Amino acid sequence: PNMSFSAGNNYDRGVNTFSPEGRLFQVEYAIEAIKLGTTAVGIQTAEGVVLAVEKRLTSPLMEPSSIEKIMEIDSHIGCAMSGLTADARTMVEHARVETQNHRFNYDAPMSTESCTQCICDLALRFGERGKENDDAALSRPFGVALLIAGVDKDGAHLFHTDPSGTFVRYDAKAIGAGSENAQNTLQHEYHKSMSLRDAEHLALRILKDVMEEKVNAVNVEVAASRIDTGAFRVYTQAEV
Repeated sequence: PNMSFSAGNNYDRGVNTFSPEGRLFQVEYAIEAIKLGTTAVGIQTAEGVVLAVEKRLTSPLMEPSSIEKIMEIDSHIGCAMSGLTADARTMVEHARVETQNHRFNYDAPMSTESCTQCICDLALRFGERGKENDDAALSRPFGVALLIAGVDKDGAHLFHTDPSGTFVRYDAKAIGAGSENAQNTLQHEYHKSMSLRDAEHLALRILKDVMEEKVNAVNVEVAASRIDTGAFRVYTQAEV
C-alpha cells in the first residue's frame, strides 16, 4: 500500500483538522502543489527588485502573451506566481483593492510589507466556514506561492508567501518546479552589492539552467520594481 497515504491516516481529509502530530495536511499538500508549478525567481538589489518567470508553452499554437505569471498590484508593487494561477488572481485582485483603498484613505502608497500582509490575511480564510452569511470563506487553501516585489520609502523589498499564509522577506528566492537548484545557485552567486542589471542576468541564467526548453524572449517574463523610478514594470519582449 502507498505509505504516504496511510501517514495522513484520514487527517488529511478536512482542511481544519490537525493531525495528532500537529500538522495540517491540506496546507502541506498545497505547498507541495507549488513544486509542480513553473519556476519563478526574485532578486532584491540596492537599486530595486527583479522578478523573472518561466512560461510553460505546452503547444506552439498557444499565444504566449496570454499566459500571465507576473502581475502588477499597484504602480510600485508587483508579483510573480507559481502554482495554481487562478488562485493567484483572487489574491492579486484583493491586493489591488487594498492598495487602492490605502491610497484613497491615506493619500500615500501602501508599503510592500503591508500589501504582503493583506494578501496573507486572505490565505487562511479557508478556516472560517460556518459563519453566518460568509460567502467569502474558501473551501481549501490557495495552491499558489507568490514573490512580491515592491519599492517604498524604506527601499526595495522582496517577500515570499506560501499557502499557509506565512510571509518572509528574502534577498533572493526561487519558487516552483526548479526552485531547489535555482535556490542553490542564488545562495552561491547572490551578493548584496549586485546591480539591477546583474540581477536580471543572474535571474535569466538561473531560468536557463532549470527550464527544459531553450530560453527566448517568448517563454520567459521579466519585471522589476525600480527605486529610481519608484515604479513596477513588466519588460516588453524586445527588452527581454
